[in-house]
Amino acid sequence: MPNAKPLTHALVACLAIGMFATDAGAQRRGAAKAPDGPTACTDFYSFVNKDWLTANMIVGSGSVSALGELQALALQQQRELLDAAMQSPQNNVQQLLGDFWASGLDEAAVEADGAQPIAPLLSRIDAIRRARDIPPAIAALHQVGIPVVFNFNADVDLADLTRHIGYFTQGGLALPDPAYYTRDDADTKAILDRYRDYVRSILALAGVEEKSLDAETAAVIDLETEIARHWRAITLARDPRNNYAPVPTAGFDKQYKRLQLDEFLETNGIQAETVSMANPALFARLDELVGSVKPAQWKSYLRFHVGNAMAPYLSRTFREAEFEFHGRVLRGQSEPLPRQTQVLNAINKAAGPMLGREYVARHLPEGARLRATTIATEVRDALLRGIDRSAWMSKPTKAEARSKIETLRIEIGAPQHDLDYSVQPMGRGSFGGNMLIASTWRHREEMRRIGRSNADQRWDVLPQQPALAYDIAQNRLIVSAAVLQPPVLDMTKDAAAHYGSYGALVGHELGRSIDIRGRVVDAAGNVRTWWNEGDEAAWTDLANRLSGQYSGYAYPAATALMVNGTQTRDENAADLAGVELAWDALTTTNAELPKESAQAFFEAWAQLWRQQMSPDVANRMAASSVQAPGQWRANGPLVNLPAFGTAFDCKAGTAMQAAEEQQVRIWR
Repeated sequence: MPNAKPLTHALVACLAIGMFATDAGAQRRGAAKAPDGPTACTDFYSFVNKDWLTANMIVGSGSVSALGELQALALQQQRELLDAAMQSPQNNVQQLLGDFWASGLDEAAVEADGAQPIAPLLSRIDAIRRARDIPPAIAALHQVGIPVVFNFNADVDLADLTRHIGYFTQGGLALPDPAYYTRDDADTKAILDRYRDYVRSILALAGVEEKSLDAETAAVIDLETEIARHWRAITLARDPRNNYAPVPTAGFDKQYKRLQLDEFLETNGIQAETVSMANPALFARLDELVGSVKPAQWKSYLRFHVGNAMAPYLSRTFREAEFEFHGRVLRGQSEPLPRQTQVLNAINKAAGPMLGREYVARHLPEGARLRATTIATEVRDALLRGIDRSAWMSKPTKAEARSKIETLRIEIGAPQHDLDYSVQPMGRGSFGGNMLIASTWRHREEMRRIGRSNADQRWDVLPQQPALAYDIAQNRLIVSAAVLQPPVLDMTKDAAAHYGSYGALVGHELGRSIDIRGRVVDAAGNVRTWWNEGDEAAWTDLANRLSGQYSGYAYPAATALMVNGTQTRDENAADLAGVELAWDALTTTNAELPKESAQAFFEAWAQLWRQQMSPDVANRMAASSVQAPGQWRANGPLVNLPAFGTAFDCKAGTAMQAAEEQQVRIWR
């Protein structure tokens, strides 16, 4: 379905809110007791959140967090919006969304529909007779959001971050790593055996006769294995610069004559003089394969990939086969998601911007938007003051940092879409058919980005997804409509609390614009490192001092583990920067801040990171997460802030207030 973007997730959107994954498997409200006797000066996190922690003990396996609860709220709001659109649509977009939602919830209709939604695609594949018929079929599948053989996406041009270009990237495999096809260890072989059974099941459901199943299954895996041999290592693709290799499209008709890449671009509405192709050896091999591999083998491959891509949206036999392999074997899930969740995920995948438009109209009060804009602007101004008084930045670096922050944009609620919402009518009889209609629309709108200087009109997060992010490519702060709710922005609380939660998250992200991450794009939007060696050494010294601090913290719920201060270093620094900047913004606009308001600021910060985990989840997070657990995201920055000690009368040298010479400061 719609392609993953190779650059955006690595370069553009640096999400601040790292615990938005939906909490699952948590059995709460057990009889265990929270730790007795925490005080503000011994463990502020447990002191503030004692009641919540007691009410949300984990029994069994799972996790729960305040930000996970926000994610659940946003999903419930989306379901309610779709219910209303289904029952009484108020405009054309709501009519589309309501029909899409209704068709997915009607499981009897989905069963009756069977494999009919993909029948036209399979017929197109069956019509392949010669090698020259293969590339048009590939292009047609890309058009409906089913990328086969390779991936082609719209993403930012690293030479001009205001525009998009097309990226030809490696793809064409149904397994997540090319090593699955070539490693010979027992575990990999076992997974490949399970995958072989899955391919066979999908081909059978797609109409392949029993007598041909073994041969066609082998044909699919053999062709995927050959493609996998020409992939570059996945680790290379994680660096955006490794995906960027501009090449002229002139000559594609001769260079990729059999693969017909010139006609692929034309079919997908692309008129561009330049595209990116970082792995030309793969595409050269694909060009050879179109001519050397028999059309029958290509037909088996394409038939399977249509069934694989569409299986989650078809009848139960397709869904069960897809879940048994992708869900149970690859993702380790014990059971499928509830039907409503599956349908909502499908709508967000194929028609997310449509749902986002309606979500903003319904769930973004003007008061919250104005409050969010005001605080974000004040935090930005606080960062300018922090740059001026910085002891670790050199003078030239300060000048570049100021220029970058002075030109930074703040976008609240939703992007300035330039989308065309004209879509083929959906109806309520075919969920799979609606998925293809919506995916075709989403692909069309993505392709329209290419060659246009409109990168600032799109976001790579949806407004209905709780997200607060710094977009490094466009030098802007993105605040989604869904995030402007408790615990991030609670309009019923003391105004100072808004700075402690929302304002500190804004500071976290804005600080990233000019820290170790933001240093790779300058104020003019050029991809270059604008720090000097002295700046980097000074930053590293600050960050390493934080590493030492956090490495002394026990990991909550884990089995005798400590926080990995090196692994979480940069996020810990961003948290400290965020609280520093939010406090500066608050106290600059409120010179005579009452003590109660000062306390409300810090309490809001601690409440943001409420979290409970079972030991197995904690052990996994300790090994992999780049963010500290909630207890230390809350407490860690406050240990370094004299203002916290003043607000709660904590003496220097106590657990929650480091001695002055031991405190780490970034922007204060």
